[in-house]
Amino acid sequence: MTAVTALKAKAENGPEIKAQILLWPVTDASFSQESYQKFATGRFLTVPVMKWMWDQYTTDPEERKSIYASPLQASVDELKGLPPAVILVAENDILRDEGEAYGRKLDAAGVEVTTVRYNGTIHDFGLLNALANQPSTKAMLDHAAAELKKYLK
Repeated sequence: MTAVTALKAKAENGPEIKAQILLWPVTDASFSQESYQKFATGRFLTVPVMKWMWDQYTTDPEERKSIYASPLQASVDELKGLPPAVILVAENDILRDEGEAYGRKLDAAGVEVTTVRYNGTIHDFGLLNALANQPSTKAMLDHAAAELKKYLK
């Protein structure tokens, strides 16, 4: 949602967005990234669950290709001028590779971007109470909070 909101705000000349904080983002509906195969089952978010979620959003293949559904499909030119981004991904997550790929594409577009992979973690690790006291969870939350503070002055 964060990436799409930034793209829409750019396309519609507002509102101004100062920064993007993307936590284990969904950026592509193709299911083609290597992490989809590597972590297809048994790592909290599974491919069948992700396919079900996409079906709730849209079943239309053309809509799924839209940059407003799959921001990774945006051209470098369409990404130019977006606000700075921080992308935080989990190592053991089917969405990891698309999040990192989106970070590389933002970088190619000249967007200030930092992408961090939290090793040993699963999708949604920062929102799961059972993992709240893990060092990686605390580090991720501290990082996200520091970035928000930096841009909300």
